Formats: sequence, structure tokens, C-alpha cells
Amino acid sequence: MTNTLSPGAPAVLANDPDWWRQAAVYQIYPRSFADANGDGIGDLRGITSRIPYLAELGIDAVWLSPFYPSALADGGYDVDDYRDVDPKLGTLADFDEMVGALHAAGIRLIVDIVPNHSSNRHVWFQEALASPRGSTARDRYLFRDGEGADGTEPPSDWQSMFGGSAWEPVGDGQFYLHLFAPEQPDFNWADREVRDDFLTTLRFWADRGVDGFRVDVAHALAKDLTYPLRSHAELEELKIGAEGSHPLWDREELDEIYAEWRAVFDEYDPPRIAVAEAWVEPTRRHRYAKPTSLGQAFNFDLLRADFDADGFRAIIDHNIQSVTVTGSSNTWVFSNHDVVRHASRYGLPDDRGNDGQTGRDWLLSGGVSPAIDVELGLRRARAASLLMLALPGSAYLFQGEELGLAEVADIPDAARQDPTFFRSPGRDVGRDGCRVPLPWTTTGSSFGFGADGAHLPQPADWGSFSVEAAEAEPDSTLNLYRRALWLRRDLQDSEELTWLSHPSGSDDVLWFERPGGWQSITNFGSAAVDLPEGEVLVMSAPPVEGRLPGAATAWLRRSAR
Repeated sequence: MTNTLSPGAPAVLANDPDWWRQAAVYQIYPRSFADANGDGIGDLRGITSRIPYLAELGIDAVWLSPFYPSALADGGYDVDDYRDVDPKLGTLADFDEMVGALHAAGIRLIVDIVPNHSSNRHVWFQEALASPRGSTARDRYLFRDGEGADGTEPPSDWQSMFGGSAWEPVGDGQFYLHLFAPEQPDFNWADREVRDDFLTTLRFWADRGVDGFRVDVAHALAKDLTYPLRSHAELEELKIGAEGSHPLWDREELDEIYAEWRAVFDEYDPPRIAVAEAWVEPTRRHRYAKPTSLGQAFNFDLLRADFDADGFRAIIDHNIQSVTVTGSSNTWVFSNHDVVRHASRYGLPDDRGNDGQTGRDWLLSGGVSPAIDVELGLRRARAASLLMLALPGSAYLFQGEELGLAEVADIPDAARQDPTFFRSPGRDVGRDGCRVPLPWTTTGSSFGFGADGAHLPQPADWGSFSVEAAEAEPDSTLNLYRRALWLRRDLQDSEELTWLSHPSGSDDVLWFERPGGWQSITNFGSAAVDLPEGEVLVMSAPPVEGRLPGAATAWLRRSAR
């Protein structure tokens, strides 16, 4: 089946305040997308050069991971300056050109904002280090006195998310809190100056045409550091989301912070949108998704689910019901820059589970043990993605999943960049394997990514997964995504979904209908099942004697009755 749909002339962005509700959003990790100047690092001009590819793909928006000045201690999530572009990636003029070109192609732009912490090179943090205890400069961050007779012990035994102590000494008897890397000191969100400065940052980018914001670690900003500080073991026992009682995560004070952000978003026409990265209990997700707050929050439930019909249906039902409470829309996702790519997760033995971190032991083995079923993993990934694109709500895609890319497990230690690897040697190799630069061509030193290689090594067979190779294969994963995304634009128009019962009675089949007679059917089992009557619009795998094979999804249009 070939891609008969095409984007045609550039779309005009309608002044639609609800554009985000059913949007297909494509995440770009800028350093690994396209390198225009040949230095091995992706850049803004590289993105601009590939906008025709994004337009043909059929997405509605791009989510751009951090592009700010940074020492790259954590892949750009250590921000030196929130209102500028990293010189290695371009200039503000390049940014403006990219925004204009995206909008001309009918594609909106969501940018990452990182409010929990700055980099240790940020002008405020450098001022804090040069200032005395109790100063206004130090109040912008979370400095505390050391413990012990000589004040050389950290204020608590808290561990950072990347391993090691969450406290870093500064040499004068005080320590600062960093929930992530030491190069990422946490802001003090009780400080009015911090709050006001971020409101200025939101306006800065919104005024440049940014349509929305993805809020990094949205559940971490507010903290309670009242003495005595609890132990790390006590924090581990506390359930995040226990009515805002955790000292570090998901606190009630966030409502006030994000209400101020919402007021800024609503200054614009249409209002700017936001989506929270908040790893909280599903019962607490509404706090971020409500209209007086950020308006939308990532739903990672399918990302963490096994490839199982009952599990998928329970998650879908729960989340469709949940958005009726908030008035938001769902955000479905399988892969991003922080997790093992789902084409690899689904190829691991079924007893490994699929919590999004699945595959860490496999990564430590260099992708050797346990054995992975590459073909099954991709087959399941295609089926799951096609099902996801049929669900009501917005779909978030990660660059390269449309090519069927797998996790790169065998990156040499000397080439790794993720701070998780350096702070937990031998226990976690980190997230570099999903961040390897994209292959655009079948040959070349970096398979079309850039002229002089890539900042993370690409596998020798990367060319066979390239855009060039995929475009030449009618049934490639790329052409599957293109067909589905363009069909979705015509078919997706409401939050309604009706479950249907397959005549076989199989527990492995999920079949539902959307308004207008559009149907999606997924076979989670291994044995083929009968396809319902109707016009087949797209399938994730070829039919077997007219039937839907195992690990496959089909979209159909119901026959007139």
C-alpha cells in the first residue's frame, strides 16, 4: 500500500483555542535530529531544513526539547540562560526563522521549559556562590547548613535521581539541593523573584510565536525543607501524591504557581497551552490538567503497560473517564527521550514487564541478554502505535519511532553522555540509547545526519532504517505513520469511543468505533482473527488470508447499513 495522501499546500494555522485536544505532536531532541553545519550536533537550521519532512509526516505540532545555552551536563536540561539559544545550536534569529517556517507549514511549536532547576553556570547561581549565607542571591536556590561538628556532613542522606547525594557542598559550611545532577541546582519556588522571572520567560517565548510549553518535572517545584529533614528511607516509604504531604513532590502549593502561569497563557489569542511532565498517581494528574492550571498532563499509563488487551482497555477506560473531570484531553505516548524505545521494549520476554524503564538490565548487557525478538518488538510497536493514534485525545510521538528505530544498546562507555551513567556506574547505562542521531540516508559517515559524524555513535546498519530507505518501501513504518496521521486528521473530531465485541469472543482483541463509523481493531494474540466488515483504511501488518494476524492493528470504515 502506498501513501496516496499528501499535505498539499501549506496549511494556515487557524485561531483555534482547542487545537491541542486532538493534536499529533512530534518530539524533536534537537542535538540528534539534523545537523546543518556538520559539527556532529543537531541544530535549529537542521530542523528548519527538515520541515518538509515533518509536514509530509502529517503532524500538528513539534515539541522541541531544550535548545538553551547549556554545558550539556544533562542533555540540555541544565539551562544557563532561559531566554537565549545555545550557540552550538544557533541564534535567536535562527529560532525565529524556524518558528516562521513551521507555522507556514501548518505546524505549531511547543518548547520545553525547565523550571525545577537551572544549571550551575546560570548567572543567578554564580551570584549565589559569591554571596554570603542568608543573602537574597542564595534565597533563589535551596541552600542549607551542613551537619556534624564541623558542618561538613550534608543536611540529610537524600539521594539524587541520577545517583549519589542530593546535596552538594560549596565550601563555606553550606550545601545546595539538587534532585538531579550537581550541575542542576534546584530553585526555591517560595521566592517571589524566581516566580516572576519565569513569568517573564513564558512571555518572552510566547511573544516570539511559541504556541505552548512542555513543563519538565512539573510536580517538583514546591518543596518543604522544614527541619528536621526526613531520612531518605522515610521519603522512599512516602507515597507521592498522598494529598500533597511529600516534602519534594506533587505538593499543594503548585496550584498557586501554575495558576499564575495560566494567567500568562490566557493573555494570548489563542491562549498558549502547556502539558505537564508529572510522574504522579493517576488520581492526582487532574491537578495539572485542569483549565486553571497547565491544562494538560502526560498520561504515561500505556507507556508502562504490557502488550496486553485487558491492560490496554482498563487504561483507556480510566483515562477517558478522567478527562471528563478536568475538561482536558488525553495525552497518549509510548516513547520519549527518557525511556527505552518501545520497539525494543516489546521485543523483550513478556515476563519482563513494560514500565518504561524495562530493558535496563538488557542495556547493561549491551543488548545481548536477555535475547530480544527484534521482529516481534517492531510488529507490536507498529500495532500499539496505530491503536494509540485512533484514540481520542492527543498523541505524542518521539523522533525516529516513525522509522521503527530500536534502542541502541551497545554504545561504548567512552561515548556515553547521560549523567545517570556516570553517577551510577555498573547499575544504569542511562538514556543515550534512545537519543542516537537520526539516519536520513542509506549511506554516509552519519547517514545524512551531518557531514562529520554524529555526537553519539550510530549503528553500522542505521542506513537500512533511514528515511531514504523507508520512503522506497511502501509498507515501511514511515509510510504506515504517514498514512495513519493523515487519515487521523480527517477522522479525529471528538472524545467519543464505543467498545465493540468481536464475534470470536477472544480476550486478545480490542475493537472500538469512533464517530462517523471509523473503527480500530487490534489483535494482541498470536492467532489470526476475522476482520470486521468494512473498508480497510490502514493496517500495521499485511492480512493473512483476509484475516487480521497476531500483533496487528487495522482501521476500518464501517459499511453502510
